[in-house]
Amino acid sequence: MIKNIIFDFDGVILDSMPTRDYGFREIFKEFDNNLVEKLIDYHNINGGLSRFVKIRYFYEELLNKNISDNEVQLLANSFSKIMKNELIKKKYLITNTVEFIINNHIKYNLHIASGSEHNELNYLCEKLELKDFFLTINGSPIKKNIIVENIINHNNYLKNETILIGDSINDYEAAQANQIKFYGFNNLELKRLDSYINDFGEVVFD
Repeated sequence: MIKNIIFDFDGVILDSMPTRDYGFREIFKEFDNNLVEKLIDYHNINGGLSRFVKIRYFYEELLNKNISDNEVQLLANSFSKIMKNELIKKKYLITNTVEFIINNHIKYNLHIASGSEHNELNYLCEKLELKDFFLTINGSPIKKNIIVENIINHNNYLKNETILIGDSINDYEAAQANQIKFYGFNNLELKRLDSYINDFGEVVFD
């Protein structure tokens, strides 16, 4: 019996990916557009990775330049400011998921493990009136597999009673690393990996 559900945030609870695409284009608007679009491709394939990893990827892999931790943080702060201004709008909420959360937050122990920056993530959840439905809400720069591991260990959850719901290969890898079941959502490429949720109104966790 499933008792504990760990949700990814972007693409599962909030339809934020187009806005995050815009954010990366904005903070790198002075650079070659072809390289920025390669970053966007990397960002969309690796939805579960943090912006810190993606900013460093842009510099080190695409620009072949070094970037300091302080420079990464400054760019991440600029990105976060854009996100906070736009993503507090409830029009971005994925209704199907939110209805499930509202209707089942008493039945299950709910948590969020996200690649989004931790403080921004909590700010958005508060503004979107989601915070009270979750026992914990955690984001980057801590890696998602570590966040999931901490949730399991700190709460003494049994792994066969715990699942992770996500929309990216990184979410699947975090579930695999922690030996818990993965449910894909909002990304048909994930159907081949494990269980898949087409509609939260019809899902049965076993």
